[in-house]
Amino acid sequence: MTAQVIERTPSRTPAEIRRARRLGIIYFVLAVLVVWAFAIGTEGDSIFRLGQRPGDLDVTVPAGGFAYLTAAVFAFLGAVQFVRGMGRWGNVVLAVALGMFVIAFLAWAAAGQSFSLSGMLKTSVSNAAPIAFGALSGVMCERVAVINIGIEGMLLTGAFVGAVVGSLLGGWMGLVAATLAGGILASGLAVLAIRYRVDQIVAGVVVNIFALGLTSFLSASFLVDNPDMNQPPIFVAWNVPLLSDIPILGPLLFQHNVFVYALYVLTALFAYALFRTRWGLRSRAVGEHPKAADTLGVNVFKFRYVNVMLGGMIAGFGGAFFTLGSVGSFNENMTGGRGFIGLAAMIFGRWHPVGALAAALVFGFADSLQVKLGILSTGIPSEFLLMAPYLTTIVVVAGLVGRSRPPAADGQPYVKQ
Repeated sequence: MTAQVIERTPSRTPAEIRRARRLGIIYFVLAVLVVWAFAIGTEGDSIFRLGQRPGDLDVTVPAGGFAYLTAAVFAFLGAVQFVRGMGRWGNVVLAVALGMFVIAFLAWAAAGQSFSLSGMLKTSVSNAAPIAFGALSGVMCERVAVINIGIEGMLLTGAFVGAVVGSLLGGWMGLVAATLAGGILASGLAVLAIRYRVDQIVAGVVVNIFALGLTSFLSASFLVDNPDMNQPPIFVAWNVPLLSDIPILGPLLFQHNVFVYALYVLTALFAYALFRTRWGLRSRAVGEHPKAADTLGVNVFKFRYVNVMLGGMIAGFGGAFFTLGSVGSFNENMTGGRGFIGLAAMIFGRWHPVGALAAALVFGFADSLQVKLGILSTGIPSEFLLMAPYLTTIVVVAGLVGRSRPPAADGQPYVKQ
């Protein structure tokens, strides 16, 4: 007799069924929204320029037709979600669907016009750099169970020190000084959180208030009267030979300044170090179960101090982007909450360096989108356009934080027995 193997479709849990139905409702709502807002009454074609010059790699999209297509796809996905769900492909399908929604929105905004999509994407990468540095800083700290709310203050301090030292000693010295300033500020956070076991949220808020107050005071007291101390050189973009000539990807990835290239290197380096080296294994052990790590001979306090200071140096380096890589001078509170958006990117990226970079690119795209929409004169109030990066932060955190698992000991002080 031959045994028959009966394959059974894995049954879904009630929680999975509820989530699938909620997502199905969202798809249906998006379908109605796309038809109402982007399809009805929309005429003309939108020309997306993917090349560096007009007429070079242009893509023409019928604004109204693509909106109807997007709505049909959303309605189909909503029906599938209600009937059986997407299974393990759900997140991939959701990402593709949201991408179609963004294209439909851009096609509606640019109906009858043309705009440089490659230029907007290039700006997105540049705008994402300080957010990504903040996210990497958060990853390094929280992987050893120290919550770093003070990233905003470290970015701001790095921007100020980079501007002053860069004006006096040159851009490279300003970059080094900004990195060290972030590390010094992080060492204060580490002492409060690790040695004295101060509530880590409170300690981070103290760092932010201290950095904002100090830089604002010094800016008003010294930089206003000494403008020559607030004129640092800017690191200009450098085209990577050969790679910068690749169509679409060349301008997008390989025509930036030193900050973006350093971001690529640091992301790859820390992704490898955290998950492929002994140091990374011990760091993650300290964040997941510090008592067990201590029992095995790992110096929990040492790893926490080192990682927090390393995270602060990354944030200080990223803060220098504002003055040495973008604006060319320091302004009070010029970071504009990018440190907090970096924390959201860290959560969105599930405490992984590569995921944090990818999430930062989403926020960078939202930042560049509000500038592009202002140029296209869509009729959307400018106040709402300025809210775009922060609304994206709220939506991402509210929708994903519940499904992201931080290190088990995150935020918990360790007391050696």
